[in-house]
Amino acid sequence: MQQPKVSILTPFKNTETFLPECIESIINQTYSNWELVIVDDGSTDNSFDIVNTYTEQDRRIKLSINKGIGIISALRQALEQASGTLVTRMDSDDIMAPHKLEVLTHNLITYGKTHVAVGLVEYFCKDGVGKGYKNYEAWLNTLTRTGTNYSEIYKECVIPSPCWMVYKSDLIACDAFNPDIYPEDYDLTFRFYKNHYKCIPCDQILHYWRDYPSRTSRTHVHYAHNHFTALKARHFIAIDYDPDKTLVIWGAGSKGKTAAKILLDHGIPFEWICNNPNKIGRKIYGKTMHPFSTLKTMEHTQSIITVANKKAQKEIRAFFAQLHLKPITDYVFFC
Repeated sequence: MQQPKVSILTPFKNTETFLPECIESIINQTYSNWELVIVDDGSTDNSFDIVNTYTEQDRRIKLSINKGIGIISALRQALEQASGTLVTRMDSDDIMAPHKLEVLTHNLITYGKTHVAVGLVEYFCKDGVGKGYKNYEAWLNTLTRTGTNYSEIYKECVIPSPCWMVYKSDLIACDAFNPDIYPEDYDLTFRFYKNHYKCIPCDQILHYWRDYPSRTSRTHVHYAHNHFTALKARHFIAIDYDPDKTLVIWGAGSKGKTAAKILLDHGIPFEWICNNPNKIGRKIYGKTMHPFSTLKTMEHTQSIITVANKKAQKEIRAFFAQLHLKPITDYVFFC
């Protein structure tokens, strides 16, 4: 039986140092029925020439220049050019494990449409991987092993942008990469979630994530934390907000204030609590700040927690457990 074609969407910009290793890892896949739809997003180095050399060696590689500007435009263009039944994404500075496409394709075909095939990831860096990235890697992989990725979707992006695969028809159905909403990988994850696409558990490392100082996710304004908080708040309102419950924001730091502004812009009523004695009793954006203990006097609440302190988060989780409140339905962690 003919293996379904997999379209690999790959934008690139000034990654000449890493492109050969990236493309070689695709060429050397154990699964052979793929096409690499790779789009130059305004490179000023030798990246285009490097990729063009590979197109002369392998007809499965389709190179074009972004007609628009930015990674989302490049992804849209790649998707329009894709001819595969299945679609995945690859970053031009990363490396695929040799069996990545084989595993993702097998899992996706086994489970069928409205599923997302995912895999474990591993960071690597010539100067060593920082603790924050290793913690994110461990947290993300724990979710992926059991397919429970969405259980903490409001905390951080729970599907790694270069390690998923879906049916092309499902990607189109959720209107992927349209309009320009950054961070685009997190936005796409919310679209999968909103459309009830189930994550398929996987216990194999399929993708090697390169970290280096000039990586886009480290340097571009589109990936700043305020963009993440705004994205979470807007999707929460659209997907999980329950107007029959009293909405409560925990914390009055930058994330709490960003979430509060968006709720106010949408005309959504909420209570605001914090544990900072200097803020309790004061008004921020016209809302009076109350102590955490106020929650005990409320009934039928839904909480957004923006408290970053890990110890405080554990105490908050324990508090919810005592009240038999459930994640997503009764509370979400924004950090």
